[in-house]
Amino acid sequence: RRAADMATAAGVEAVAWHAELAFEGELLVDAMLGTGLGGEVRGEAREAIEAVNASGLPVMAIDIPSGLHADTGAILGTAVRACRTATFIGDKLGLHTGAAPEWAGEVDFRALGVEAEDNADLEPAAQLLEAGMISAWLPPRARSAHKGDFGHALVLGGAPGFGGAALLAAEACARLGVGKISLATAPEHVTASLVRRPEVMVHGVRGAGDLGELPQKADVVVVGPGLGQGSWGQGMLQSALAGDRPLVVDADALNLLATRFSGQYRDDWILTPHPGEAARLLDLSASDVQADRPAAALALQRRYGGVVVLKGAGSLVAGPEGLAVCPFGNPGMASGGMGDALSGILGALVAQGLPLETAARLGVLVHALAADMAARQAGERGLLAGDLASCARILVNPTTGQDDAAATR
Repeated sequence: RRAADMATAAGVEAVAWHAELAFEGELLVDAMLGTGLGGEVRGEAREAIEAVNASGLPVMAIDIPSGLHADTGAILGTAVRACRTATFIGDKLGLHTGAAPEWAGEVDFRALGVEAEDNADLEPAAQLLEAGMISAWLPPRARSAHKGDFGHALVLGGAPGFGGAALLAAEACARLGVGKISLATAPEHVTASLVRRPEVMVHGVRGAGDLGELPQKADVVVVGPGLGQGSWGQGMLQSALAGDRPLVVDADALNLLATRFSGQYRDDWILTPHPGEAARLLDLSASDVQADRPAAALALQRRYGGVVVLKGAGSLVAGPEGLAVCPFGNPGMASGGMGDALSGILGALVAQGLPLETAARLGVLVHALAADMAARQAGERGLLAGDLASCARILVNPTTGQDDAAATR
């Protein structure tokens, strides 16, 4: 009300909306529809939103861009495309996932003196992941530490002809500080692994029978990168499921869960589907998943157990403690292998003893921030999954400043 009075005192005139209205000035402020919107935008409101978007003027949205769902980030028919959104009292999950990053622009949260955590009767919709969480979850290592203190991760992947994904996962896993990293892949990929990353203990396996005791020697098994859905991949996944080690399940391992290994439920795994894989796991369409990403993530967690990472803009982590949302990342991540790098990062964190849900939240955070760091260095276009490992290494070393570490490379 004070802002409205100030505008009136400054000579801002109220004019009723009509279709021929010409916008004047250098900035549009969108305060048409708020957080209570639940249905599709229609009528004059739709016409006004379309006129705002067609104006070519920068837009600042108040609380939430008109037409954006506050809980899901979905577009309700149409929505204002804002350069910046000033949101108040409590942050909104719908500003950080789904279509929101494209439509809300830069989000500026102002509590207006309200401490949300003081209202114990209000259950948070999600936790917003922040860069400062990394140092809290990864304290400096003891000076007497040795490799046995930081776990042994095994990557199962790289069916014949699909070795690159498994190599990316193994390298990301190694860069995140795991003590030992093993890779079980098709024999023809062994040489490439040795050349790319000799620190990885690579094993050429023609089938699950060649694995022997390897899965039982690991503290966590990452299964899925380059796995394929043929007999080789099926055997690897069956071996992983038969063991008692925590799992990180990605890519074709998820597709096999939806088809040939349905009905699985575990408390000790992290599933990392993108919207298409999530749709197959829930027997929905990808558009259904994107229409309500938080509901889809929670439904996956209830059906399959453990922790679920629903990838995409505003990645969501659903676990026993609820939802977390990652506001970082960039369009350069829309390239092959990004999910493989994430699965390796997650495997490394689980191997180092972090609780499953903490590892999932931290891994998603580091993955997105590493992509942002790489994009700052050389741009979004041409960003490769292999670029993330070195950036992630900087981020997970809390005793070294990011700028100092970058300068010493």
